[in-house]
Amino acid sequence: MKKIVLLLMVLFSFGGAWAQQSFSQVDQWIDSHAGEMGGRLMLVVYKDGKIVYSHSTNQMNGKQRTLIRLMAKRQGKQPDLNDYTETTQQQIASCSKWLSAALIMTFVDEHKLQLTDTVGKFIPVLSKHGKGSITIADCLSHMTGILSPDLKEDLKVMREAKNMDGVIEQIAAFPTEGLPGTVFRYSNTGLQIAGAVLEKISGRRFETLFAERIAGPLEMKNTNFGNGAVALPAGGAVSTPEDYIHFLTMILNKGVFHGKRILSEKSIDQMQANRITPDVRVAYTPAEATGAGYGYGEWIMGNGTVSSPGLFGSYPWVDNNKGYCAFLMAFYLKSDGRQAQYAELRKLVDAQIK
Repeated sequence: MKKIVLLLMVLFSFGGAWAQQSFSQVDQWIDSHAGEMGGRLMLVVYKDGKIVYSHSTNQMNGKQRTLIRLMAKRQGKQPDLNDYTETTQQQIASCSKWLSAALIMTFVDEHKLQLTDTVGKFIPVLSKHGKGSITIADCLSHMTGILSPDLKEDLKVMREAKNMDGVIEQIAAFPTEGLPGTVFRYSNTGLQIAGAVLEKISGRRFETLFAERIAGPLEMKNTNFGNGAVALPAGGAVSTPEDYIHFLTMILNKGVFHGKRILSEKSIDQMQANRITPDVRVAYTPAEATGAGYGYGEWIMGNGTVSSPGLFGSYPWVDNNKGYCAFLMAFYLKSDGRQAQYAELRKLVDAQIK
């Protein structure tokens, strides 16, 4: 009996060592790319009900540490220069879009909103400026036909507004570049309009709706859209690797998290259907998503993979074919070469997923 127990212990030990070794190339990739990707990286991978991989590295140089300090000072916060952990909270930029699209789809599931509803039905100022025919589907897929300013100017407009109505009035005055549904321009505009619609039909703030319908049910204790004058659905969330994996798990499991249905399977399918058809003109897409399709709040990467990368480098993805999801946390602004980096990392992780 003792021999059997000893043999089992050896086998289990060997199995654990093999599992760790199997991700050694992923470890090496993270360690070797950290310097050019902000100095700190953390990757978490989930499959079959558990975290199968988690690795963090901190190689920040003096310049990167100074940048973190400056940004923290602007926000009135203490700088966090520690190693990333699964509970490290930071801004996730456009990774927020996926969260917001899911929130909007909860209203669609409850028949409180239809994807074919036009925004002028809820927000008269948009109709006044000739934008009332934009649909909720157009908002979710960046096909409003509105010629939005560049990101820096767009954020300035939103941050200077005193309330959601003020932001929508600014958006209403933007020029157009085509009919709704015919032009794809990746921007903050569509989700901002959709967020305003949610506030109109519910009588509640966007942040509160997100907390009640997404963050709460998904046990995302450290994810929110802040408490500023205006919520920014397209890029205003903060989150953690642990929390975002909970969200990705729900997406992977066709809308179910820990036995609770958060979104219908139909909504998941609609979010992952490519809306950039051959008759749609692509006016702008970020470099890290060149050639990808787009659904509702998420990029369609091909081979069953969907994603929603953020401006600051964080990169979530779900691989429906291999049945896993992953979240890479980062913080840096230089986007050159990101698409190739993400593809290389996905390939290494794919090779280890059995």
